[in-house]
Amino acid sequence: MTDYHQPVMLHESVDGLNVKPGGVYVDATFGGGGHSGEILKRLGNGRLLAFDQDKDVLENLPDDERILFAQHNFRFLRNFLRYYGIEKIDGLLADLGVSSHHFDTVHRGFSFRFDAPVDMRMNQQSGFSARELLNTYSEEELARVFFEYGELRNSRQIARQIVKYREHETIANTRNLIEAVSAKLPRQAENQFLAKLYQAIRIEVNHEIDYLKELLEQALEFLNPGGRLVVISYHSLEDRLVKNFIRNGTFNEETEPDLYGTKNKVFRQVNKKVIVPCNEEIRTNNRARSAKLRIAEKI
Repeated sequence: MTDYHQPVMLHESVDGLNVKPGGVYVDATFGGGGHSGEILKRLGNGRLLAFDQDKDVLENLPDDERILFAQHNFRFLRNFLRYYGIEKIDGLLADLGVSSHHFDTVHRGFSFRFDAPVDMRMNQQSGFSARELLNTYSEEELARVFFEYGELRNSRQIARQIVKYREHETIANTRNLIEAVSAKLPRQAENQFLAKLYQAIRIEVNHEIDYLKELLEQALEFLNPGGRLVVISYHSLEDRLVKNFIRNGTFNEETEPDLYGTKNKVFRQVNKKVIVPCNEEIRTNNRARSAKLRIAEKI
């Protein structure tokens, strides 16, 4: 393995999978292979299907015949389970968000710390990047993205500034983007503002919320009774979706009743309270500070 990414809550999350030696498991976000490696240690003669759409992770793949790798987004879970003749799974783990590799690789454009091209594509084969978004979306579309995915209250004003800026210059790099929104930068909280702005753009470019919904619905479909769903999220939008889905089987705040008015649960919450990293892990891996772990068992 490389230093691609330091896995967050490694043992807590893999413990949550309750790995059976002969079971079938899914690592929906392979990355540096940390979680997959720990699953394989416990797996015996079982199988592990791992997903990652980023070609950079290929060098992290272990030489292990038990692992099946799909260089695709995890939204294609159903397709690859059918391709490999897998009818049911015993557990699925997803470590959402952006890896350390993405943040630290300058040309990928995930961080405002560097003057880099505004890219933010997790799948480098995708044709749609942050540059296309920032230079083609209308003011209304930009405002929606900033409000929904960045939870920025002045989203309309930010969008207006970007549209005005691109009338005379293309937004091609970090410098352009920061210049475009400079009039709205809060002087005492610039980094927090830019983090929210970048998060919103990244989520839209990579369809992160829509694809997470697809993954959760497919996980429910293919998990065996007693199978585990383990999800690590890094911001409130993701965590709220995961929490509602585990609690209600839908993405709504309340469980939807069936035809007879009965509200049926589909998961048992293994951890009643959300699990967060310990102080020691946060001290050694600052990017773990916002992580939240939820574990559920299919009924």
